[in-house]
Amino acid sequence: MDKKQRINAFVKCGLFIKKHFNLTEWSENEKALHEGLNYLIETAYTFNGWFTKEFVQESLLNLAEMLDSKSVEKFAEHIQEPSKAKTVTVIMAGNIPLVGFHDLMCVLLSGNKVLIKMSSDDNVLMPYFIKLLAFYEPEISELISFSEGKLSDFDAVIATGSDNSSQYFEYYFGKYPHIIRKNRTSIAVLTGNESQEDLQKLGKDIFLYFGLGCRNVSKLLVPQGYNFDKLFESVFDYKFVVNNKKYGNNYDYNRTVYLLNGEKFLDNNFLIIKEDNGLFSPVSVLFWQEYKDQSGLKAYINENRDLIQCIVGSGAGYVPFGYSQLPVITDYADGVNTLDFLVNL
Repeated sequence: MDKKQRINAFVKCGLFIKKHFNLTEWSENEKALHEGLNYLIETAYTFNGWFTKEFVQESLLNLAEMLDSKSVEKFAEHIQEPSKAKTVTVIMAGNIPLVGFHDLMCVLLSGNKVLIKMSSDDNVLMPYFIKLLAFYEPEISELISFSEGKLSDFDAVIATGSDNSSQYFEYYFGKYPHIIRKNRTSIAVLTGNESQEDLQKLGKDIFLYFGLGCRNVSKLLVPQGYNFDKLFESVFDYKFVVNNKKYGNNYDYNRTVYLLNGEKFLDNNFLIIKEDNGLFSPVSVLFWQEYKDQSGLKAYINENRDLIQCIVGSGAGYVPFGYSQLPVITDYADGVNTLDFLVNL
C-alpha cells in the first residue's frame, strides 16, 4: 500500500474518535465500531484498574487531536518509500492508555512493517485501534503482526520500559538498530507569580492518568520561601483520584511510611507534597526543591536533562501549564526522532 493510504488510515482513525465523543448518532456502517469502543472503554478498567473511563476518554481525545489531517500529512510529507520494507519490533509500555500508538504510527507511516509486543497492562485498546486502521485501509493489516512469545525475524527494535528492563533490552537487542527508552519524568518550574488558573492547569499535568506517565509532573522547582497554600487550593478539583483503589492505596502507604519515619510533608488528603532532591516521586507524592536564582535553576535542569521528559512552566521553551499530556505529533519520547530512525534503517 502507498503512503497516501497509510496516512488516510490514521486520519480516519482520528476522525472516528472525534465522532465517537461528539455525535449523538453514528452512521450505520460505523455503528458497531462505536458500540465496540464503548464496551472496550468499560472493559479496559476491568483489566487495568488505572485505566478509568474518564482517563481513557482523555487519552483518546488527545490522540484524535494528534491525528489531525494537516498534522499527519505534514509529519509524513518527506517520507520516501523504502526500497524494501523492514520489520520493526515495538515493545510497548502500558503505563497509560495507548502509550505505544505513536511508535506504531511512525513505523507504518515510514513504510515498514511492525511486530508488536504489547504490555499486559494495555492489551485491550491497542488491538481495537489496529482493527480500526484496517477497517479504513484493509491492506494495512498485512504490515502488522503480534508476538506472544519469543521475538524473532525482525530488523530493528523500539523498546520502552524502565531502567531495569532497558538493561535486558540492551543485552538482547543491542546488535540490532534500536531505540531503547529508560525511565523519565517531568518537572514544573514555578516562580510564585502563577495565577490560580495556571495552578489549576498544573493539576492536570500532575494528576492526569494518576501521574503514571513520563510527561506527568512529579517534581516542582520553586523559589525560596514558596507557599504551597494556593497550589493546594487550585488542585482541589482533582480530589477524586483518591477514590481510585490503586491510587488510594499508594496514598495511604506513602503517608504511613513518611509518618513512621518522622519525615516532614504537606498533605491535603489526596496529595502529599514533600521536599526531596529526587526526581521520581511515588504515586500520590509530589517532590519539591528550592532554587536560589536562574543560574542555579539552569544548572539543575542541565544536570538532570537525560532524566527529564518535559518542563512545564511559563518560561521560554517550557510546556505551558496543562499541556504536558497533550504532545503534538512531533514530540518524540526522550527527544529521539523516531521517524528519522525508521526512514534511515
